[in-house]
Amino acid sequence: MKKVIVCLCAYLIVASYKVSSADEGLPVINEARVENYISQVYKQIDFSKVSPLSYEVFEKAYRGYLTLRNSGKLNTENDVLTVCDLSLPSTENRMWVIDLSKKTVIFNTYVAHGEGSGDEIATSFSNSTNSHKTSLGFYVTGDIYEGEHGTSLRLNGMDYGYNDAAFDRGVVVHGAKYVCDQYIAKKQRLGRSWGCPAVPPALSLPIVNTIKYGTCLFIYYPDTKYLNSTCWLNKKITALPQNDVLVATLPAQEAPKPRVRVIEYVHNGVVDSVKNVSLTQ
Repeated sequence: MKKVIVCLCAYLIVASYKVSSADEGLPVINEARVENYISQVYKQIDFSKVSPLSYEVFEKAYRGYLTLRNSGKLNTENDVLTVCDLSLPSTENRMWVIDLSKKTVIFNTYVAHGEGSGDEIATSFSNSTNSHKTSLGFYVTGDIYEGEHGTSLRLNGMDYGYNDAAFDRGVVVHGAKYVCDQYIAKKQRLGRSWGCPAVPPALSLPIVNTIKYGTCLFIYYPDTKYLNSTCWLNKKITALPQNDVLVATLPAQEAPKPRVRVIEYVHNGVVDSVKNVSLTQ
């Protein structure tokens, strides 16, 4: 019985090694295709009439969008991606709402961060109640409701430990009077929320109606700990929505090279012949 257990353990170790080895071989091809795909999507988006979203931020936002989509978390009938780049000062248009199907930017406007996160620039983030700080990460938009700020949009945080308390904290998309040029002229910064991504009052209803019910919203800041730990940026991409880009622009999948063993037949110190023997997997 002891011998059987030892053999079984040895088999499981070998089996797990084989699976890990196989997984390690996949990203070389797939990751190249993913990177090229995301690059092609970015190049097709028309930023000509708005402030361009940096490719570095878009790449992360779209990668997370893909993993959320492949995990069944998003409403694929409303193919919209919202990105808030909080590495930028609040005086800049740092929110982008992108129609991925039409490759257009629907909105590029101001967005507030939490008063506990910083003044003109956000530098500190939290998932804690009463912190009045913005929470980093990926969100899936929920339903709309009428609150103290008018029509507002609930958010479901998808990053455990970073923004998963957003719903309970009441972190929502809403309009706010302090998100405007006049406030910037007076204070040299945008007004701040209690952690909500607040937007200009005149745009709040159109934005809420555009991104409601299951779309992806990403609040970005170059926080190394978050970027290295979020599963949505570190999962393997299992599928690409091929209708989003010209398929011809994607590199073809390379066929796996057959494994062979070269056998040399030597006679009197001279190679007489060479034979290639295929090795089965």
